[in-house]
Amino acid sequence: MLTKYNLIVITGATAGGKTSVAAKLARKINAEIISADSRQVYKGMDIGTGKDINEYNINGNQVPYHLIDIVEAGSKYNVFEYHKDFFKVYSEITERNKIPVLCGGTGLYIDAVINNYQLVKVPVNERLRNELKDLSISELGEILLKYKKLHNRSDLDTTKRAIRAIEIAEYYSRNELKTDNTPDINPIIFGIYFEREQRRTRITQRLKYRLENGMIEEAQNLIDSGLSFEDMEYYGLEYKFLSWYLYGKINYDELFNQLNTAIHQFAKRQMTWFRKMEKEGTKIYWIDGNQNIDKKIEYILGFLK
Repeated sequence: MLTKYNLIVITGATAGGKTSVAAKLARKINAEIISADSRQVYKGMDIGTGKDINEYNINGNQVPYHLIDIVEAGSKYNVFEYHKDFFKVYSEITERNKIPVLCGGTGLYIDAVINNYQLVKVPVNERLRNELKDLSISELGEILLKYKKLHNRSDLDTTKRAIRAIEIAEYYSRNELKTDNTPDINPIIFGIYFEREQRRTRITQRLKYRLENGMIEEAQNLIDSGLSFEDMEYYGLEYKFLSWYLYGKINYDELFNQLNTAIHQFAKRQMTWFRKMEKEGTKIYWIDGNQNIDKKIEYILGFLK
């Protein structure tokens, strides 16, 4: 399909039905999906990250997808690696004369590729880590604020993540970034949107379903395969609370209630990030999530003619 855009983005807050829209669109226009989810890169983390791989099979036809299940659980994948991997896959897809459809809710990853962040691999700073290791999350947050605004609150999910965020920010403050030769991206961005209360209902219903259909067992399998409780906690949200539950720190009711609250807060942070992108000049065409999927696809195709 010929279009003036060289990347179609389908995004929005969690539990919005992005995958089904992206998959059906990709099937209709013979496109390929690139995931924009910071945790779907990990193997074995399926239910908790909402991979919904079955959505990529449209009436027996498999829609090609990329950047899902590319690293082992226990790894610490980051935006630098994503930026590099995205442009590699992007080039491969466009060389096949196909349009990439970027689908996911990790605003930082989306922003990093459409605005081509200039990133470098940040080395470990043992001296800094030793200085920070005994500080509380709130103290680490105060230090991080000296370097940047905290649009990405997940930096403060755990002590380990906060220290790494400071390590990266401190490195960038001392080093000049070099430009690269990545292709220019001319994206069109669509967001699937639900009003707050409806979004909350969808999140709660989905969480209940996942807990009753294998998410706890999935987390136990990760532990049994050698992932430590600390490693699992690093991944935040579902896996953080599941690690606490499996370790015996919280009971099932506390797991459900605390995780439910955390996902609601996460969805709010996602929407805050998208509003920030809009304020900085990124146009997002918002689609009412209540429309049936054919109407959503029809709306998107209207921009691609």
